[in-house]
Amino acid sequence: MKIPALRGIIKRRMLINFRVDASVMQRFLPAPFRPKLHQGYAIAGICLIRLEEIRPRGLPALLGVSSENAAHRIAVEWDEPAAGNSEGVFIPRRDTGSLLNQLCGGRLFPGEHYPAEFRVLDDGSHVEFAMRSSDKTVSVRVRGFDSDNLPESSCFASLTDSSRFFECGSVGYSTTCDAGRFDGMRLTTQSWRVRALTVEQVESSFFADTSLFPVGSAEFDHALIMRDIASEWHQTKDMFSDARPAD
Repeated sequence: MKIPALRGIIKRRMLINFRVDASVMQRFLPAPFRPKLHQGYAIAGICLIRLEEIRPRGLPALLGVSSENAAHRIAVEWDEPAAGNSEGVFIPRRDTGSLLNQLCGGRLFPGEHYPAEFRVLDDGSHVEFAMRSSDKTVSVRVRGFDSDNLPESSCFASLTDSSRFFECGSVGYSTTCDAGRFDGMRLTTQSWRVRALTVEQVESSFFADTSLFPVGSAEFDHALIMRDIASEWHQTKDMFSDARPAD
């Protein structure tokens, strides 16, 4: 089924980024994906995003809806038969505070969502964010403020360096209940404006799990924040694992 493009505002988007041992990260990726590397590291993290005025393109903003959402994501590359090397993000899990997103995700728009509780305080320059999934398997906590510089420990040389890396990840493929098939979506923005987020506290149950990430294999690298960006989301063709080719 052809899904209409969605239009709305990215009110706030935080990218909480970790540098990960590439061989460890590959274990999480089904074919045909492989980690996109920077300075020898795989780059993964959590996209924490508040969306407003979301509606099918053509409808007035008054009919749009708002939601808090979280997506665990991994920067990836893969080979397209015609285009060659391609890049984007692989999304093993999406969580949302919106019942509409839970019901419609994977049906009326790409991306299946788990229910979660969100608590957010945001004064426009300082954010306190907490999320816990209803199934108690995923939790995230972040506190920080808008700034212009990455931490010295980052594997990225500058904010510009990081911005370029993530701007290329506009196509995302999400897992579905149909094993071997991944929903595809492309994000387009009227502008691409990011700032650094100086992090005072960061906790992720996923990246802290040593049964998944041996000690030292996943380290917090840096965070970015975007605010008030007009955007559209377009369905792309589904991706199929090499283990289960398309019919």
